[in-house]
Amino acid sequence: MAVYTEIPDAELVEYLKQYDIGELHSLKGIAEGVENSNYLLSTDAGMHILTLYEKRVNVDDLPFFLGLMEHLAKNGLECPQPIPMNDGKQLSTLAGRPSAIISYLDGNSVRRPSTSHCRQLGEALAQMHLAGEGFEIKRPNALTVDNWRPLYEMSGQGSDTVASGLSKLIEDELTYLEANWPMGLKTGVIHADLFPDNVFFLKDKMSGIIDFYFACNDVLAFDISICINAWCFEPDHSFNVTKAQAMLKGYNFMRSISEDEYQALPILCRGSALRFLLTRLYDWLNVPEGALVTPKNPAEYIAKLKFHQSVNSASEFGADV
Repeated sequence: MAVYTEIPDAELVEYLKQYDIGELHSLKGIAEGVENSNYLLSTDAGMHILTLYEKRVNVDDLPFFLGLMEHLAKNGLECPQPIPMNDGKQLSTLAGRPSAIISYLDGNSVRRPSTSHCRQLGEALAQMHLAGEGFEIKRPNALTVDNWRPLYEMSGQGSDTVASGLSKLIEDELTYLEANWPMGLKTGVIHADLFPDNVFFLKDKMSGIIDFYFACNDVLAFDISICINAWCFEPDHSFNVTKAQAMLKGYNFMRSISEDEYQALPILCRGSALRFLLTRLYDWLNVPEGALVTPKNPAEYIAKLKFHQSVNSASEFGADV
């Protein structure tokens, strides 16, 4: 469960007086997520999400995250909205952490996405990329190719305790990606963490996207590669080309993928696989003492990276190129 910070009852009651959402009914920790402490908050006004932003989140980035949700919603994307306090502000402090209350989005995530789910995800991702145009606040991606080697060095000595030969695999891949990372591709606002637990469905129809706390400005096709890795592999880590094809078709329905983006997709998929391998590796080796959080096993992304190392063309993802 992703709850790093417990909230004293009396402090929560005082905190809620800053909002026009009535009195507290209940507060329950939310299992999903790894970065922040998230709670399902019930008050007289209904359900909300209460988020405490933990130490790995830069407070200076919060206006970007909260403002982006507002911007995307105004441009037609279904996503949660920050609830303003009585003084109009969106950020406060609770239990010694920066905090915000976010509107509740109805729906559930899917653990085993179908081809239909992947098609809808592709459409929603493209819609988000288009809706993000014109958002004036900028945030560089803090987890792109230039950041991976320093991240690896923070846990490099422990890599081989997770899997034999992992340190060499990572070292070799870093060298390759640093030398071959594509340049000149279309950029914009990306979600950067659009896993199935961040997409909600109602009766198999998408109801919205949540958790924008990795969102940033970067290559749009990098977001596509993240989704291929997150949505198009089976539990045994085998690649499902039918799901990838459906996702790409859904994306293309809303925004055309360029020839340059297709050509770059295999290396972008290698990069996004390494990015999540490195963050999972670090979290696996550095669980905060007393935190109610279950780190994700990096082995999944070792398998995905090895798969992508054998891919030579986006046609192997089912792309019509």
